[in-house]
Amino acid sequence: MSDKLQKVLANAGVGSRREMERWIEAGRISVNGKIATLGDRVEPSDKVRVDGNPISTPEEAPMCRVLMYNKPEGELCSRKDPEGRATVFDRLPVIKNGRWIAVGRLDINTSGLLLFTNDGELANRLMHPKHEVEREYSVRVFGEVEDKMLKRLTDGVQLEDGLAKFTEIVKKPSDEESTNSWYNVSLSEGRNREVRRLWESQGVQVSRLIRVRYGALELQKRLPQGGWVELTLPDLNALRNSVKLPDETNTLIKIDPGKLDHVKLSRMRRSVKKHRVRQANNKGSNSSR
Repeated sequence: MSDKLQKVLANAGVGSRREMERWIEAGRISVNGKIATLGDRVEPSDKVRVDGNPISTPEEAPMCRVLMYNKPEGELCSRKDPEGRATVFDRLPVIKNGRWIAVGRLDINTSGLLLFTNDGELANRLMHPKHEVEREYSVRVFGEVEDKMLKRLTDGVQLEDGLAKFTEIVKKPSDEESTNSWYNVSLSEGRNREVRRLWESQGVQVSRLIRVRYGALELQKRLPQGGWVELTLPDLNALRNSVKLPDETNTLIKIDPGKLDHVKLSRMRRSVKKHRVRQANNKGSNSSR
């Protein structure tokens, strides 16, 4: 039984469907020795290569896994950076089949919840606008915010790439004399720098931005920046069900890990600290050459 090439590659954990479509258009994918084109379908027996490297395309998708990562500011949502800067992929666990796919992106100055999965179809659905998966951010803005601004932001603002709006804005308590205000904002799409651009359209500047929720998944409050946890089956399946995918029945987590207690947190913080020290040393040695 044949399937669309981009779906097969996504199921093999090579990347999201949209990413695979771009790779096909760029001529990076071949099937049975011929450069692939959009719309191609493949059989399980076909030989698929990416950049000349053979890709295993099993008939069944591998076990779905999802990581919750607390991204620090200063990390790039890229696999590699020519300038040697830190990326969100640097500390992820090694995966045997496929590779980790970032569900959406956060810019270098944004921190908070970032999801990774080895399931390209899940990643594609979570990012696709038609599924309207809501994201929530905690945002600190600099400047005077008036009620009419908030109304415009929920009614809709015309940006350079189309109409955009927040589905909800909730003001958080703050010092009345402060020039900074904190808000929790929600929106159901993930365009590039959309939260920042919406606020900037009203003449105020975003000075801090943290993603705190993706769909029904909230960032674990005790998860340190640079730390990750793997989702248990109930959380994983709640995420899958939200985009109309069937339940996953297998997991590598044999025992419910429970809450992040003091021991787990200490171990995780030590690991993050060691990674940062090692990274700083590598950067220093590279710059001295």
